[in-house]
Amino acid sequence: MERKSGVLMHVSSLWGEYSCGSFGASAKEFIDFLSRGGFSYWQVLPFGLVDECNSPYKSYSTFGGNPYFVDLEKLFQDGLITEEELNSSKQQTPYSCEFDRLREERVKLLINASKRACSELKEKITSFINSNKYLKDFCCFMALKERNNQKEWTLWKDASFDKDVEFGWQFIQYEFFTQWAEIKKYANEKGIGIIGDMPIYVSFDSSDVYWSRKLFMLDDNNRMTDVAGVPPDYFAEDGQLWGNPLYDWDEMEKDGFSWWKDRISLALSLFDGVRIDHFRAFESFWAVKGDAKTAKEGKWVKGPGMKLINALKSVSGNKLIIAEDLGDITKEVIKLVEESGFPGMRVFQFGFFGGDTPHKPHNYINNCVAYSGTHDNNTLLGYLWETPTDQKNEVMRYCVCDENQWNENGCKAIIRTIMASNAGLAIFPVQDLLGYGNDTRLNVPGRAEGNWLYRITKEQLNLIDTNYYKKLNELYGR
Repeated sequence: MERKSGVLMHVSSLWGEYSCGSFGASAKEFIDFLSRGGFSYWQVLPFGLVDECNSPYKSYSTFGGNPYFVDLEKLFQDGLITEEELNSSKQQTPYSCEFDRLREERVKLLINASKRACSELKEKITSFINSNKYLKDFCCFMALKERNNQKEWTLWKDASFDKDVEFGWQFIQYEFFTQWAEIKKYANEKGIGIIGDMPIYVSFDSSDVYWSRKLFMLDDNNRMTDVAGVPPDYFAEDGQLWGNPLYDWDEMEKDGFSWWKDRISLALSLFDGVRIDHFRAFESFWAVKGDAKTAKEGKWVKGPGMKLINALKSVSGNKLIIAEDLGDITKEVIKLVEESGFPGMRVFQFGFFGGDTPHKPHNYINNCVAYSGTHDNNTLLGYLWETPTDQKNEVMRYCVCDENQWNENGCKAIIRTIMASNAGLAIFPVQDLLGYGNDTRLNVPGRAEGNWLYRITKEQLNLIDTNYYKKLNELYGR
C-alpha cells in the first residue's frame, strides 16, 4: 500500500445549523482542512438511515441514503423549501445531533419539498430511480411503512400506499445521491479519497429483507430462525446480541452472490474505498437462536469464505477494500484475510493488554490500516485517563513521551508513533487530533442510549494545527 493518512469523522458530526451534519458547505470545508493537513482520506460511517438507537449500522436499507444528510440550504436556493421552513429547522444546540427532532420533522419537510418539484426535476428523479431497482424498492417500502403507521413489515395490513409519499422518498434519494456526488467530486479534485463503511448485516425491518426474503434465514412465518451477534469480548461481557437476520449463504451462492456484488458495486461508486464491518463473519459467524436472551447462547457457523470474496473482487476492480478483522480472531480468519489480499485493521488501543500483539505499531505490516481508535473505541485521551498507571506508563515509554506529560502530550505522541509505523494507511478520529476526552466518544458498544450524538463546531476544527500535521505527514512519507 502507498503510504497515506486520513481522518475518521462521520457526516453527522459535521457542523451546521440544522440538527445534524449534512452535504452542505461544512463538508467541503472539512475537505479543505484535510488537504491543508496533508491527509489523503476522509473515512465516514454508513450512509443509511439510523435506527431507534441512532445507529447507522441497522438501517431500513443498505442501498438507501440518510435524509438527514440532505443539505437544506441547497433546497432553499433551488426554491424547494421556504425561508420560513429553513429557519424553523435551525437547531437548538451545535454540539450534538438532535435525532428526536429530526425523526419528527425532517422527512415531512423533505416530502413537502418534493411537491414543489418542477416537471423537469420530476423527470430527472424518475429516470434516476428507475436506474436502480434497490432504490425503487426502498422508496416503495418506506411508503408502505408510512401507510402502516411505521410498523414492522410483518405487521402490515395495508398493501397500498400514497404515491406522493413514494415520490417524496424518491426525491429524497435523488437529492441525497446528487448532493453527495458533488461532495465526492470536490474531494477527489482536492486529492482526498473517501472511505465508506459497510455494515456486514442488514436490519430485519428493511427493504433488503422484505423484497429478498429467500436470501435470509427465515422460517415459513417470516420469523428469524437465528440472529447475528458476537460472543463475550472486550466491549461486552455478555457479548452483543445485534438481532440482525443472518444470510442464507447457500441460497446467495446460487446466483453467484449477485446481491452482494450489487451492494459492493454501489458502495464503490459512492466511495474510493470501503471498510467491510465484521469481516471475520465471512470465515465464520456467531449465530444466536432467535429467542435467546443474550449472545452467550450462540455458536460459530462457517461462512462463505473465498467464494464470496472472489465474487466481490470480480466487481471491485482495484478499489480499496478494508477487512475489519477485529474481535475474536482465529488462525482461520487470519488466513482468510491474507488470502483475500485486503488490508486488515490495527488499533493502537488494543496493543497494550499484555504480550507482543499485532496491534503494537512495531508489528504493523504495510498492508494494513492502523487506527488510534475506531468509532467504537474511547478517544485517545479518554483511553489514557482510564488506563491503569503501569500500563499508561508503558504506552508513554513506547511512544517516547514523558510519563508525567501523558495528559498534555500523550495523544500527539501516539499519533506520531502510528504515523511512523510501517502501516500503509493511518487513520485518526477527529477527536484524537483535538485531544478530546471520552465526553466526545461516538459509540459505546452494547449501550442503547446516548450514542452517535457527537458533533464538532467549526471553531473547534480550527483549533487543529494543520501545519503540524502536514509536516508530520511529510516527515513520515505520508
